[in-house]
Amino acid sequence: MRNPVGGHVPVAGGLARVGLPYAREMGAEAVQVFVANPRGWATPVGNPAQDEQFRAECAAASIPAYVHAPYLINFGSHTGATVEKSVESLRHSLRRAREIGALGVVVHTGSATGGRPREQALAQVRTHLRPLLDELTHDDDPYLLLESTAGQGASLCSRTWDFGPYFDALDAHPRLGVCLDTCHIYAAGHDLTGPAGMRQTLDLLVATVGEGRLKLIHANDSKDVVGAHKDRHENIGAGHIGEGPFRDLFSHPATAGVPLIIETPGGKEGHAADVARLKGLRDN
Repeated sequence: MRNPVGGHVPVAGGLARVGLPYAREMGAEAVQVFVANPRGWATPVGNPAQDEQFRAECAAASIPAYVHAPYLINFGSHTGATVEKSVESLRHSLRRAREIGALGVVVHTGSATGGRPREQALAQVRTHLRPLLDELTHDDDPYLLLESTAGQGASLCSRTWDFGPYFDALDAHPRLGVCLDTCHIYAAGHDLTGPAGMRQTLDLLVATVGEGRLKLIHANDSKDVVGAHKDRHENIGAGHIGEGPFRDLFSHPATAGVPLIIETPGGKEGHAADVARLKGLRDN
C-alpha cells in the first residue's frame, strides 16, 4: 500500500482488547499507541497475552504499529533527574515496542531548558540518547523517530533544517528516522499552503536528513495560522492547512510507503471521518 492511513488508538483496558476494535471502527490501516502514561514517568510491564494478540493481529492484517513515547522526555533538560528519567522512559518505550512488534518509537525532540545554549543541550542529547540507539541490535528492534515541535520555547528542533544538528549529534545512526507532524511543522513556520508549500518542505527535509529517513507522518490540520508556534491540532481540511497540502503530500517521492497517523479531535467518529478523508485524497 502506498500510504497506510490510520490513527492513534486508546489502549486502556488492553492493547488488543481495546485498541484493535477501535482501530477497525475508524478504518485504520496503521496504528499508534502509548505503552505508558504519556504524562508520567511510570514504566509498566506489559500483558504478554495482550502483547502477543496485538502483534499477531497487526501482522495478520498487515497493519504497521508505532509507539509514542511519553511527552515528559527531554534530553536537553538542565535538570539531571529529568534526563535520567528520560533515558529510563525511552528505553522502556523501545523495549515495549519490540515486544508488541511496533516498527518505530516516536519521541519529541525536546528543548534547551534553563537558558542554556542549544549546543550544550545537543551535547547532552549525544551523551544520553546515542547509547540507547546502540542498544537497538535485534532485527526486530524499532526505529527511533524524532518528532519536531511547533517551535515553542527553546525548542531544539522545529524547522526542517533543525534536524541536521540533531542527526549530527546522534551520528545519523542507522536506526534513526523522522516523524513529520504536519501541524507542528506548519506552526513552526513552514507554510504548507502555498502552490508548492508541501513539496518544498519535504524537499528541505530530505536535503537535511537524506532519503529514506522519513518513516512516519502525523497528519494533523492546525487550529492556528502558520508560524503561530502553537501545537493545536484540527480535523483534516477544517484548519488553516486545508485539504490541498495533504493531497500534495501523497504525491511526493519522500512519502512513498510512509504511513500516516492522525491525532485529531472528535473521538471515534471524528477519527473515522479524518481517516476516510485522507484515504479519499490518496486514492483520487
